[in-house]
Amino acid sequence: MHFQKITLVGVGLLGGSLGLAVKQRKLAASISGYVRRTASIAECEKFAVVDSATRDIKAAVADADLIVLCTPLSRMGELAEDMLPALKPGAIVTDVGSVKTTVVAELEPLITGAGAHFIGSHPMCGGEKMGVSAARADLFQNSVCVVTPGSKVNPKALASIETFWRALEMRVLTMSPENHDELVSRSSHLPHVVAAELANYVLSPVHPKEQAALCANGFRDTTRIASGSPEMWRDIALANRKNLARVLGVFIEDLQEFRHALDSGNVGAIEEFFQKAKERRDDWRSTHSG
Repeated sequence: MHFQKITLVGVGLLGGSLGLAVKQRKLAASISGYVRRTASIAECEKFAVVDSATRDIKAAVADADLIVLCTPLSRMGELAEDMLPALKPGAIVTDVGSVKTTVVAELEPLITGAGAHFIGSHPMCGGEKMGVSAARADLFQNSVCVVTPGSKVNPKALASIETFWRALEMRVLTMSPENHDELVSRSSHLPHVVAAELANYVLSPVHPKEQAALCANGFRDTTRIASGSPEMWRDIALANRKNLARVLGVFIEDLQEFRHALDSGNVGAIEEFFQKAKERRDDWRSTHSG
């Protein structure tokens, strides 16, 4: 797997890490980066995540064989339209967004109409730290990447994208955009809402000042992801709002059942709640470690 030119549209944590990983594995002859701010060009040079960076989207994607959109979901459509005139015929465009149905529906017709190929991707890795300074070459290793082809997918382009993510030592799962969005609404988007609400509630200024001092490892571990990009998570919540609202409703119902068990002093139900959680998580860890 080798490309002459890969372009990263957006060079933050994921884009920067992707650049480092591609460089480390020599998957491209050159890597170009598109950034919004002039200061970001200097950051890209400082951390050596790309070979060249520019604020000109057309210059960034010109002659690129593979283009990866690494921006917030709300900006992908606009940027895709801006780069259409400069797309190389037969180029492959993918993304790293956490919601796929809306992205594939919007971008596949645009990219296909310009003579290129769009295939959605979701590398399920990241961190609470933002920006290119947090980028690291091993971010993608041993993580899952979900590839979500649309109805107009080109089989060769699909095979190339799957091979690309595997070359970064990722485990690739291929499924429909709709199936992806339903599954991640439970396993990814719901946990972020829960972590954010824990941080909002527990650290609220209405509580005594000693409250924060009593927030130890359990609180730190369960709220870590609440430090992620508010802009990114706003876009994710809105783009997958139907699935997220549904699973949030089920989650609230489960919490209400636990509250009823507390109110009634139901020892068996309370112990079963914690026992079931322990067994399910332990089983998940044993079968999905690494």
